[in-house]
Amino acid sequence: MSHSFRSLLTVLSKPHGIATSISRVYAGGWPSTQACRRSVSTNANADLIVSILGPPNAGKSTLFNRLMCKEANRSYRLGSDKKKTRSKGRIGYRSPSRRSGGAIVTNVAGTTRDRRECIGRIGGTYFRLIDTAGVDGEQIDVAFGKKNKTSIEGAMIRQTMEAARGSDLVLLMFDARLGVTSDLHETIRWLRKISPNTASSDVDGEDSSELQSNNTREIVILANKLEGDRWASMDNNNVLDNLNEVSRAGFGEPVPISAEHGEGIVDIAVLIDKLTREKRVRLGLPEEIDEDESRNMDGEIKPLQLAILGRQNVGKSTLVNTLLGEERVIAGETPGLTRDAISVPWLWKKNKPVQIVDTAGIRRGVKRERSNEIEDLAVLDAMRSMKLADVAVLVLDSQARVIQRQELAIADAVVREGRSLVIVANKMDLVVDADYSPHDFATAVQEQIELRFPMLRKTPVVAMSSLYGDNVFKLMPVVFKARERWARVIPTGMLNRWLEEVLDEHSPPMQQGRPARIKYILQTKGRPPTFLLFCNVKELPVNYLRYMTRSFQDSFDMFGMEVRLVVKTSAENPYSNKSTTNKTTGIGGWQGRKKRFVASLKKTGKPLQKGRGARRNNKR
Repeated sequence: MSHSFRSLLTVLSKPHGIATSISRVYAGGWPSTQACRRSVSTNANADLIVSILGPPNAGKSTLFNRLMCKEANRSYRLGSDKKKTRSKGRIGYRSPSRRSGGAIVTNVAGTTRDRRECIGRIGGTYFRLIDTAGVDGEQIDVAFGKKNKTSIEGAMIRQTMEAARGSDLVLLMFDARLGVTSDLHETIRWLRKISPNTASSDVDGEDSSELQSNNTREIVILANKLEGDRWASMDNNNVLDNLNEVSRAGFGEPVPISAEHGEGIVDIAVLIDKLTREKRVRLGLPEEIDEDESRNMDGEIKPLQLAILGRQNVGKSTLVNTLLGEERVIAGETPGLTRDAISVPWLWKKNKPVQIVDTAGIRRGVKRERSNEIEDLAVLDAMRSMKLADVAVLVLDSQARVIQRQELAIADAVVREGRSLVIVANKMDLVVDADYSPHDFATAVQEQIELRFPMLRKTPVVAMSSLYGDNVFKLMPVVFKARERWARVIPTGMLNRWLEEVLDEHSPPMQQGRPARIKYILQTKGRPPTFLLFCNVKELPVNYLRYMTRSFQDSFDMFGMEVRLVVKTSAENPYSNKSTTNKTTGIGGWQGRKKRFVASLKKTGKPLQKGRGARRNNKR
């Protein structure tokens, strides 16, 4: 065993409290703050970018979930997860409490497909963290266009390599129990081409200047699945031989870790903190964030949270790529390509921040394979993204001509969660002709929705073709208007003037034999808009609340969302329940009569008299 490897084992035996002494450095995507609630730094180039690469089933997603900042990414368990909705039977999933917000982790190799970004945190150091698909050595040539470039595997490799090219730190993970496989060998061979510390003479026809665009990239090998230290002292153990073999790759000694149990994370924390400081100094920034930079971060505009939902193979990923203008997520004709909910920060018109989330297709529970839990976890991730969104875009397939029951169930879940809804009728290029325009189809969609779901009448519908980019530019203005309506706060005076008009037109019916009166109304919050109706009764008929909701939507343009009208009983009349008669207290019935009889005998020596004048005589 080499001296450097022994020193590494010595570091691993130290307490993990080292990570708590790391200075505070804020970097990475948004939102992130002192309590993980602050927006990204205005110095975007100061963000340390860390990507996790490796062969399939090496534990990359497990490490990704461990390094993820739960508060900044809102990956903690939501309170609304416990609520039961009417649509759960059609959108439901098994074991909804198994995971909360992180990357999908299963024992199946190749579970991750797209590259997923988040805000990472170790101690007080924040950075951008990227999870990638497992590298299949045979598909590297496909990614570079030497074979079938349109395959799904080639698209996965291109996403992984794109993450490595733009990273400041590449964490190359492998299963230390398996050793150096062919996939790991090809990954190391490709990383040596883009590493500034190794020779690039073996670049096979690739532009070496493009590969080495980041001259400060650091590559560290992580030997995963090494729990405890028993593996270092066992006889006839291949782990040490595997570590020695990997150390000859030219990237230094491997770092033993256990992503599942959190062992060895302290070494990663020290390395990330060091590289973050070096990058800030290299860019002419102080090592730690000063007050001016912190003030700028507090003043950042909150991005619009946009979730793209729909059934499988309706064009969600294609729509995301068209909006972003790049091949950010994998798209194709095969249903079920997207698994993780991929969140991408984006600036619309260069000044309006948007956090757009591409989600997996949602099928009915009875149509999913019960032996495969990946789809259930993907649906769980999609529904979670919807719950965290401001606006949810429901993508429909125009070829179906009618709205499917599953799409109505998704719309129902969106509205009941309190999100704003926008509908996209995709693939219009396949149904529109000279006599049938996109406007006609959008009107037909609105009529079908109003017929089946009256609450969603006049929901905005955008007819487009995301593959060819037709009418895609019309989506974002509609989305921002939907967010404005969703977050609108209406003055109390305007609300009560509207209430007077509603009551003059149609007063509420009587409840339990007494007239129902609505005294006044006020808004308690926006997002979603919620209002309190102060009445003299505990509840109002459902049909009357629907009448008020319909009038409210027409008056204030609150379409495509749920308007929550909550009935609250106003302060009761303090004299309403008081009576001037029957104020007797104490025990009643025969026990009371017996008690009064005994008391009268003790006082007067004779029993109580009955009949007229008995009370006057008894007082004597």
